[in-house]
Amino acid sequence: MANFVKIFDTTLRDGTQGEGISLSVEDKMKIARKLDSLGVHYIEGGWPGSNNKDIEFFTRVKELGLKHAKVTAFGSTRRKDTLPENDINLNRILEVGVPVATIFGKSWDFHVHQAIQTTLEENLSMIYDSVHYLKNKGLEIIYDAEHFFDGYKNNADYALQTIKKAEEAGADWIVLCDTNGGSLPHEISEIVSVVKRSVSIPVGIHAHNDCELGVANSLAAVMAGATQVQGTINGFGERCGNANLCSIIPNLQLKLNYSCISEEQLQSLSNVARYVSEIANMHLPVNQAFVGAAAFAHKGGIHVSAILRNPSTYEHIKPELVGNKQRVLVSELAGQSNLVFKAQELGLDFDHNNEQSRKLIEQIKEMEHQGYQFEGADASLELLIRDAYGKQEELFTLESFKIIVAKNAGQPVVTEAIVKLNVNGESVYNAAEGNGPVNALDNALRKCLLQYYPVLQDMHLSDYKVRVLDEKDKTAAKVRVLIESTDFQNTWSTVGVSANIIEASGDALIDSLRYALIGKTRSAVQAEEQKERIGLVNH
Repeated sequence: MANFVKIFDTTLRDGTQGEGISLSVEDKMKIARKLDSLGVHYIEGGWPGSNNKDIEFFTRVKELGLKHAKVTAFGSTRRKDTLPENDINLNRILEVGVPVATIFGKSWDFHVHQAIQTTLEENLSMIYDSVHYLKNKGLEIIYDAEHFFDGYKNNADYALQTIKKAEEAGADWIVLCDTNGGSLPHEISEIVSVVKRSVSIPVGIHAHNDCELGVANSLAAVMAGATQVQGTINGFGERCGNANLCSIIPNLQLKLNYSCISEEQLQSLSNVARYVSEIANMHLPVNQAFVGAAAFAHKGGIHVSAILRNPSTYEHIKPELVGNKQRVLVSELAGQSNLVFKAQELGLDFDHNNEQSRKLIEQIKEMEHQGYQFEGADASLELLIRDAYGKQEELFTLESFKIIVAKNAGQPVVTEAIVKLNVNGESVYNAAEGNGPVNALDNALRKCLLQYYPVLQDMHLSDYKVRVLDEKDKTAAKVRVLIESTDFQNTWSTVGVSANIIEASGDALIDSLRYALIGKTRSAVQAEEQKERIGLVNH
């Protein structure tokens, strides 16, 4: 039986310290619900002693009825020369009514003298008193030993005294923190091994990513005996971020044979990663391990030819195990194997010797020559292939659109789009304002289509990029517009190219809407296929 590792998620506390991340209470509620469905064991909701927003979250999170996760509140040890019962931060933890308290204290003698400016003896008393006080109130106590690895390397004897004092006071967990993110995996492994021999309660790891080693250090700690891992979804966090749970969990479970969450929950990992990025308004890197859109993407013709025979030739795991999918990128540099793969993926019989296929290959090459880039817009590519083979139902067509931009002195710019579509043989006409011409056009298109296709209300644009293709032409140059869209379940990209940025944007927008509509049917089919593939893997 695999060894069990508890997952402690601190996206809602440590993750929010990342630059550009600000979560409302409603945002935190949505993410907490998603984390619970993923099967994490602890959700650190915030620091009730620091702000009213976190206090409101702890009040409202009880409404969710979480099934898997325990909610924990964060706080520091008591202030120096203060009784714990008189400490505001400790009492705030009690007031919010959580079952678990996560208390941090100083492990590094340098910090004791410089940061909190007290004696080593008083710091030990602060740790003992705080843990003992909360433990006597019936809470599970996780003691975060801040700067433990730096403290150990500077003064090993004192660092060990601090965690033994927490154990003596009744802590349930000792979590060793690489707070500055500067330790190396071999150091983590050696020090965790020493700690495991020094205390009798379970040990955890809290790593930061300042040396790009947050995941590696977390794995090293587990292999040395740690049984709790703290981290954040997508590695959000201060400076260079926290250890990324989206990499830690599958590495532990699929590579090292540790048990963290169920197989079914692991299959939701990519969805959780994208969902949290959307709520946090942060772009998910396409090359992020396991969950990124490019994590299982193949472009080189030789690679694609090989994966057509056996995906294991260029994939270290089956992407479905983490809820991701295999992608093949098509460009003028790719071989015919790439198009064969894409056609097979769509259930089409691609034969590069027939006239239809040759025309498609030439069309793609010509469009790429004009500035299209299908390797970053596989949704537009799929529509192109479907159209070429007559497999795409024409759900709507654009008859015309007009953009009006008006600016009066002293007033903000007003943008309005007027759109005329043909939907199921009916002419539909609508107008909408927006924050700029692209947003106005998007709003007008939706107003026309939502009455026929209400599923479109679930999708929205998540990224918009414009690239000038030939700078020599200056303002008359062609532009390429790439649009990324999402419905929280899937993410797709579309492309448009024109000398007119509005036309390029309109082409990419319409492709995105068309793809969203065919995607609903396709997703249902793929879900069934994925269940079958996972079943084969398990057997």
